[in-house]
Amino acid sequence: MSDNVGLSTPRGSGTSGYVQRNLAHMRPRDRDHRAAPYPKDLDSLRHRQRQPDRGILEHERKREVEVKVFELRDRLEDEGALDEDEIDARCDALRKELLDKMNKGGSVGGPGADAKKGLKMHQVHELADAKIRESERLRKALKINKDYEEGSHWRRQEERLKKALERDAAAAKDEDERD
Repeated sequence: MSDNVGLSTPRGSGTSGYVQRNLAHMRPRDRDHRAAPYPKDLDSLRHRQRQPDRGILEHERKREVEVKVFELRDRLEDEGALDEDEIDARCDALRKELLDKMNKGGSVGGPGADAKKGLKMHQVHELADAKIRESERLRKALKINKDYEEGSHWRRQEERLKKALERDAAAAKDEDERD
């Protein structure tokens, strides 16, 4: 036994007597002064909407186009009425049509394909994009300015109250001076 650590003798304990550090032990947070459990500045506490990665969204749209083209190619090859060059021509025409439609802002999947309800939980970038569009649509419907700051109404109301109190104080001072 060294430095009063471990067993006095390993005999009969079923162990070798070798002392190891417990790697599963977690130190309490308050000991670690470097990491605070919450941010100190209030701006970091404000909600910031998750921005989708445009590259991933573009990739998913192109992937949708290629799925539609592959489905057409598969169907035409199963029918067997057309030769390979004609199938390629039709697939290229469909690809061009779908890409043009996608670039104009439409969706490949038809009406309602961009709806938030049709998305899965793993499609985080699509969900974020749908949420941003939904928030923008709601903001326009409620006629809220883009530069609106949360809580600005209360700040303006407090400023008006302060000005009214200053006017009242100035009026009372003028009245006292007249008397």
